This record gives sequence, structure tokens and C-alpha cells, in this order.
Amino acid sequence: MSLRQVTTVIAASLLLCTASAADALAGPNESVTVDPTGRVAPDGTVTLSGTYRCTGGYGPVFVSTSMAQGDPETRYSIGGTRAVCDGRTHTFSNTGRPSFRFKQGTGTVTATVMELNLQSGLPLPRFHAAQRQDVTLTQG
Repeated sequence: MSLRQVTTVIAASLLLCTASAADALAGPNESVTVDPTGRVAPDGTVTLSGTYRCTGGYGPVFVSTSMAQGDPETRYSIGGTRAVCDGRTHTFSNTGRPSFRFKQGTGTVTATVMELNLQSGLPLPRFHAAQRQDVTLTQG
């Protein structure tokens, strides 16, 4: 399975998780933030960025983002980035062109730091941190 396919599977899995559930599992020194402004290109490509911090890990870790605009119950993946869980703060930038055409203006973004824990032999999700907030999309 390619990294792109793994990222897509992870992003889809994260759409099933709420930020509050992931927050309950996050460690005290783990976090994820989303920049208050994102970009939407003329072709519909959305770019979101922010920072994350996580520790430990027994498998690959990703920062995934999803966004809603208009209907808050319908979210679209805006991609995922491989994360490094070394206790330091890192930046991320996720880009995606979802089937929904986002417009300039406000939307709600959920960013999640999730690990595929491989200790049991079966990849199980472990949430390090999550954040849900409003973001303003600008043309760019």
C-alpha cells in the first residue's frame, strides 16, 4: 500500500472521530493547532497548515485535516502529513482537492494527530491530539 493510500485511509478514519473524543485521549504534552487562515485555489485545492507536538509512538503517525463549510455534519478530507513524535513542535501543511467546492469564507477544520499503533500486529488508531476550530479561507 502506498503512502498516499495509507494517508487516504487514515483521513477517512479520522472523519469518524470527533475532536472531543481524541482530546480525551491526548497526552498532556501533545497538541495540534490550525492556522486561522487557509487557502483555496481557483481549481478548488485547499491548503491548511498549523503545528503539532507528540511523543512516543509504535507505528506511523499522521496529522490529518478535514473541513466543513455550510453543513457542519459533512466533512471533507484535506489530506494528511507524516508526523515526527519527538516531543518538539513541528509545522504541517496539508493540501487536498475534495469533491466539494470550498469557497472563500469561514469553515470548520478538524486537525488530528493519529498513530497507527502496530504493537498487536493489527494497525489500531491511537490519538495523540485533536483541535476543531473555525478557519477563514482566502484565495491563493
